[in-house]
Amino acid sequence: MTWLLLVGAIATETVATLSMKASEGFTKKVWIAPVLIGYLVAFTLLGAVLAQGMSVGVAYGIWAASGVALTAVLGRLIFRDPLTWMMAAGIALIIGGVLVVELGAQGAH
Repeated sequence: MTWLLLVGAIATETVATLSMKASEGFTKKVWIAPVLIGYLVAFTLLGAVLAQGMSVGVAYGIWAASGVALTAVLGRLIFRDPLTWMMAAGIALIIGGVLVVELGAQGAH
């Protein structure tokens, strides 16, 4: 259940961030509600993950890193934002870093 909540936090944070881009500096008012609701739900779910006992370093690290990677990829697909080979390499490093953090956390138990 903890991991499902974390996936939900990552998904809603990504939706909120992409909605912020879609709002074009909040000039398109229809996107304000998804931004606010998305971040509220994301932080609520992250709080629930922490309350269930996941360490803050692991939870926040996975949440932040996954959000960065997912937002970059979806930003490319939805908004045609740049995504160079170097940026893709950075995303690969993020994924590797998240795996190392998770494996390190498992070894600490």
